[in-house]
Amino acid sequence: MAPTTRAMRARAAASADRLPPDALFHTLVRLPARDLCRLRAVCRSWRALTSDPLFVRAHAAAHRGPLLVAKFRDDPTGVYVLDLAGNVLKRITGAADAGLHVLCARLDLACLATDWNRCRVLNPATGAVQILPQGPAPEHRHRVNLATPYTFFALGLVAATGEYKVFRMFNRLEQVFEVLTVSRSSNTGQSQSCWRAMPKPSFFIQAFTGVLVDAVIYFLISRSYLHVSHTDARARPDYIMSFDLEREEWRRGLTGPVGGEIIASGEGVLSDNYRLDLAELKGSLVLVYKRLQQLTFVMELWFLNDFENGLWEKEYTIQIQHQLVVTAANTFLNYLKTVLVLDDGRLVIYDARAGHLVIGDPRSSYFAPVMETARPLDSLGIYTGSLLSLQ
Repeated sequence: MAPTTRAMRARAAASADRLPPDALFHTLVRLPARDLCRLRAVCRSWRALTSDPLFVRAHAAAHRGPLLVAKFRDDPTGVYVLDLAGNVLKRITGAADAGLHVLCARLDLACLATDWNRCRVLNPATGAVQILPQGPAPEHRHRVNLATPYTFFALGLVAATGEYKVFRMFNRLEQVFEVLTVSRSSNTGQSQSCWRAMPKPSFFIQAFTGVLVDAVIYFLISRSYLHVSHTDARARPDYIMSFDLEREEWRRGLTGPVGGEIIASGEGVLSDNYRLDLAELKGSLVLVYKRLQQLTFVMELWFLNDFENGLWEKEYTIQIQHQLVVTAANTFLNYLKTVLVLDDGRLVIYDARAGHLVIGDPRSSYFAPVMETARPLDSLGIYTGSLLSLQ
C-alpha cells in the first residue's frame, strides 16, 4: 500500500535504500502505473528508478492493458490518452484542430490527418508534433488531381530499422502513392523529410479499407472491378493488395476466404446486404465479413494464418437479432469497426457513427458500452507506449 501520511512517507524514504536494488525493482514493477506515479514522490531514488527507461520498458511488458489515443467530438483541439474505462490519463493541447482525426494505428506514436492532405505525427509522451509537408514528391509535381486531393495516410514502424514511415495515397482521378520517413528528432515543427514516389499496384484499391500489420498495409480492391462482366478471375470482393513499408514495394495479391460464398449467394457481388472490412487484431490481418440476414446482423472474423499459402481461419462469429438491424442497417454494416481482442477473448468494437466503444463476448453476442461517459469519440487509435512515460 502506498504511504498515506507524511510520517509514513518519511519512513518509506528512510528505508528505501535498505532494500536490495533488484528486490525494489521487481517489487515496484508489479504495481499499477497510476500508483507508481504517486510513489515517485516518496524519495529521489524511487523517482529515479521508476523514470529509468529500463524500468519503463519492463513495466510496459508486465502491464499490457490497452490504452487509447483519441479525440472527442466536443474538443476539436485536444488529443487524449485514455484507458478502456474512459479515464483520461493525459490531455495534449496544440497537437490537433477541428479537421484532424486520429488514425487507427497500434504504436507509441499517433498519426493525425485529414482527407484533404494535412497530416502530422504526435508523440503522446512528450507532446512533440511533426507537421508533414503537403507538397508531392518531385515525380508527382505536375499530376492534375493533386490540386484538390483526397488522401489516405497510414503510419507504420519498420522493426528491422526502427524507422517510422508514413504512407500517403492521393485518390482522385488516379491513385498516386508516396512514402515519407519520419524524422527521429523530437522537436516540434515542420518535418524536413521529403515524400518519395512509389509504384502503383495492379488494381485500384479501396482507401478506406487500409489497415497496417507489421509494416505492411493491406487494402481490398475497388468495387469497380466486381462487375459480372469482368474477366479477371482475381476480381473477387475479398481480393487484397498489400504494400510493404520496409521494402517500399507492392506484394502479390491475396485471395480472401469468403469471396466464393458471396458470389454463390445469388445476390450479386455489389449487393448492399454485406460489407467487407480489414482489421489488425492480435498481430494478424483480419477480414471482417458483415452481412444482414433478415432481422439478424452477422459478423465473421477471419484471421490470416499464412500469407504465402493464403490460409485463413474463422475465429469469431457474432449474431445480433434486433429490429434496429433493419432500421439502422448502415450503422451495422458501415460503421462498426473491431479494434481490439482482449486477453479473455472479448471484443472491443467502435461504432464510428455514434462515437462509442462497446465490449462484448462473442459467445453470448452481448455487448455493452465500454466507457461510462456520454462524450462521443471523434476518432481513436491504440497507444502502445507506457503510462509512466506520459507523466
